[in-house]
Amino acid sequence: MSEDRTSAPGTPPSPFNRTVQHDAKRLAILSQAARLFNYKGSRATTLKDIAEKLGLTKTSLYYYVKTKEELIYQCYMAALDYHHSILDMVEANHSAPADRLREFFLQQFDNWMAASEGRGPHIAALLEIASLRGTHRQEVEAQYIAMFKRLRQYLRDGMADGSFRTLEPTATTRALLGSLDWAFSWLHEIPPEQLHSTAGKAVDILTRGLFGGRGEYVPASLDIGESGSRPLEGFNREQQNRLKQDAFYKTGTWLFNKKGFDGTSLDEIAEQLHVSKGAFYYHIRNKEDLLFNCYNRSLDIVENIHEQAAQIRGTGLEKVEQTCRRIFYFQNSGDGPLIRYSSITALPMPRRREILKRTDAANECFGNFLREGMEDGSVRQIDSFIAQNLIAGAVNASMELNLWRKLDNVDAAAIDYFDIFFNGLLPRK
Repeated sequence: MSEDRTSAPGTPPSPFNRTVQHDAKRLAILSQAARLFNYKGSRATTLKDIAEKLGLTKTSLYYYVKTKEELIYQCYMAALDYHHSILDMVEANHSAPADRLREFFLQQFDNWMAASEGRGPHIAALLEIASLRGTHRQEVEAQYIAMFKRLRQYLRDGMADGSFRTLEPTATTRALLGSLDWAFSWLHEIPPEQLHSTAGKAVDILTRGLFGGRGEYVPASLDIGESGSRPLEGFNREQQNRLKQDAFYKTGTWLFNKKGFDGTSLDEIAEQLHVSKGAFYYHIRNKEDLLFNCYNRSLDIVENIHEQAAQIRGTGLEKVEQTCRRIFYFQNSGDGPLIRYSSITALPMPRRREILKRTDAANECFGNFLREGMEDGSVRQIDSFIAQNLIAGAVNASMELNLWRKLDNVDAAAIDYFDIFFNGLLPRK
């Protein structure tokens, strides 16, 4: 007797349907791989790890996926299929742009809850697209751009019908997605019973903004200027070595951001700097050390910017806003870039914890400024922990804005980019 390959409408699929069985197993593999990639990173996760978590042999796993590169690609395509399916759903159920954006964000938080409670699959955070090669990268980037354009159209539609304020749609879309991409790094700190209310509070911050005053918050002029490096002293060997190391870290950061950890070679960095490999290895022991030092360099810069903001005589909101603009300027000026956290999972866990501890402390400075703003009235009453992480996600994504729009005036672009956090999407009263 042949197997039943179809089911009557409204009935569960037959357990003897091989296609259904295959799809269910593939979904379980992608969900488990996404969970491990999000936590450990693709470099530290092996196919053996995934097989063991699922109670499979590596041979059984190879039936569904041949290489880790193929698995990363499938996880990312599954994640993008999920995001597009959410967009399909919100477009079918809502016609107003504000309702569409709100529902899209709430669904992202609901997915986190569903995965943590075991009632839905884990969705891969799209952190390591740069590690993909050839057609895999092209297909993933094409789907990501398609998702980006759909969300940006919601903003354009809302501005056209007057339901949204006038914003720069490309910069705002990038900031929103940056905030979402960062969610995996902090939502695990929220108690499960508070996840639903957390989603609502996050949407409220993005729709109404942080500004506690009347009308729109207008940023003050800010004299950022160039960093003004000291002239090179011919016989100061310590200074020369420090400048050489900084050049290695700066070039390494640029390549890690562009190509990912696995796609970056030390030989390429040496070639970019026009130095011999021997000279390079005199300063840098290996690629992991270089990545670790790139993170430390970036954190040194960010911590210094936060310290500068803490010293100014201004409101809490002004300190948040000026910090964001200074970091953005550094990211997109000749002094930058700063490292993007898409490569953090390439570090071994002890070093990763060290970097993340410093990162959390730096992000907490945003929280301190926000609480100061609530006291002085410049910030309305919001959840500062949620707000600081939404901003941190956007800051982390700000280094790629030049891929999406021209940056003729870097500070003006920064004001456009962060405007949604201060004034929100909705028209101000």
